Amino acid sequence: MPDTTSNIPDYQSIMLPLLELAGDGTTYRLRDAVDLLAQRFALSQAELKEMLPSGYAPLFANRVGWASTYLKKAGLLESEKRGTFQISERGRSILKAKPERIDIAFLDQFPEFVAFRKGKGKSTKNDEKASGTSQQVDVDQNPEEQLEFAHQKLQEELAQELLQAVLDASPQFFEQLVVDLLLAMGYGGTRADAGRAIGRSNDGGVDGIIKEDRLGLDIIYIQAKRWENTVPVREVRDFAGALLGKKARKGVFITTSSYPKSAYEYIQSIEPKIILIDGEQLGQFMIEHNVGVSPHKVFEVKRVDLDYFEG
Repeated sequence: MPDTTSNIPDYQSIMLPLLELAGDGTTYRLRDAVDLLAQRFALSQAELKEMLPSGYAPLFANRVGWASTYLKKAGLLESEKRGTFQISERGRSILKAKPERIDIAFLDQFPEFVAFRKGKGKSTKNDEKASGTSQQVDVDQNPEEQLEFAHQKLQEELAQELLQAVLDASPQFFEQLVVDLLLAMGYGGTRADAGRAIGRSNDGGVDGIIKEDRLGLDIIYIQAKRWENTVPVREVRDFAGALLGKKARKGVFITTSSYPKSAYEYIQSIEPKIILIDGEQLGQFMIEHNVGVSPHKVFEVKRVDLDYFEG
């Protein structure tokens, strides 16, 4: 979900500053407007790099784009060339009236905008349906963000369901799950190689070994813990000690629970290289690599939720 502490303005809060920017009569490129508005809102480089959940576009630039689209649909901005905009006569008259804010409610006074919203399935009735049915819908999010964050929330909920199923299953199931996941991620060579390696050795603090690649150019030592409580940092230290004893360079510690901050600080200060995978990451990897989850079920859950945001 979006970070509520972020200084990045929502797309409706960008509308008036964007129109004011265009008020000088210049034809602006959208990319230039993003830079100029970033200065106006005093956004940091870190905030400018913040991405949508999909990772395909910067969050602030995406919001400026949606603000521009809505102002164009309301007739306040015009565009003679793709990726550019300039103020319209209607936009000039609106600026002369000195509005305190321009948002969806303000733009609803223009018939073209109302028609656009109805055509996109974004009428007030549909907005109420969305906010009443899904608690995760934020009226300050543009339609694209609503879809992305709804999808993200569904994935988070599914990941929690998967973890609970893992905890309810047998230890043997967890061992097989680890094998399946690592194979799906490209490790382990063949299933036979991985099946013999994971959960079988019980050798000096190491649950198993797996090939880093299909050629077996290097091996990775594995520790897998199906726990509900936070993994004590001593367990991570013991695993690191076991790796040193074997002169191993790489290890992966997988758990269904979580790690304390001290565990992450510890692995940053040592050799060999250890990667910690907690329950949240485990669930997300299971979804990403289609391990332990039915694709049909995931599709059905997503499809029902997306119906709330038609168009």
